[in-house]
Amino acid sequence: MVRPIVGHRRFLARRGTLPGMIPWIIFAVVVVPLVVVGFVATRRRTVAREHPASEDAEERARIEQEFADAEAYESKWRAEDEKRYHQERLP
Repeated sequence: MVRPIVGHRRFLARRGTLPGMIPWIIFAVVVVPLVVVGFVATRRRTVAREHPASEDAEERARIEQEFADAEAYESKWRAEDEKRYHQERLP
């Protein structure tokens, strides 16, 4: 015969009641908004650092061109690397 766990009924009875939900309500009302506010503040700080106020249109265009050049070089390198891979003889 299997004996029931001692606090099992009490747990089942309490699971859906208000006292069992209070910690989750506090978590939803306090912790979640704090995490969201922290994320937004961090994101604003990052954006402000990436684009300083002294940055003008010419500087932005130069940065965009550097990114485009880097992406073109990367695709060229990948194509050459794939050719080398296919030319290698594996033991």
